[in-house]
Amino acid sequence: MTDPASEAWGTAETVPAPGAVGVGSGGGAPGAVGVGSGGGAPGAVGVGSSGGAPDAASPAPRLPPAPASTRVDRWAWAVRLFRTRALAAAACRAGHVKVNGERAKPATTVRPGDEVRVRGEGLERVVDVRLAVEKRVGAALVPACLVDRTPPPPPREALAAVRDRGAGRPTKRERREIDRLRGR
Repeated sequence: MTDPASEAWGTAETVPAPGAVGVGSGGGAPGAVGVGSGGGAPGAVGVGSSGGAPDAASPAPRLPPAPASTRVDRWAWAVRLFRTRALAAAACRAGHVKVNGERAKPATTVRPGDEVRVRGEGLERVVDVRLAVEKRVGAALVPACLVDRTPPPPPREALAAVRDRGAGRPTKRERREIDRLRGR
């Protein structure tokens, strides 16, 4: 549907049909709700270029272009091993990140096929680089960028020290055994 006033001025612009809700250029059928440059079917709700059904309109998530190699701190942040890039760089400087068995500085390069070990929060994550990405990817795309080979954590029962209730305060020897079991 075109606006009669715009036809008079020679700038024909598409105007949504009555009852259609949308953002973008393009109209739609009555009752269509959409965001993008299209209308959609009557009663359709969607986000994307067509305003139709969400699964048809929204494109599949795509990976950013990947260089041949990248810095380990940037890669570890991009594949969500760390919350911030500063934390990733600090872990590298502290010696908590290893690339192919060697202690890694933040500027150490990683390539597809490299093994990265990240120690933190009581466990060590072992991952293989599949894709060297520099921009942070969504959680759904992380499996395309790495192969997680982290061994499963030990069962909780094996970690707990067994003491009889009411046995009192642990002796120095028992305290050392408890600390050894907890990995301190």
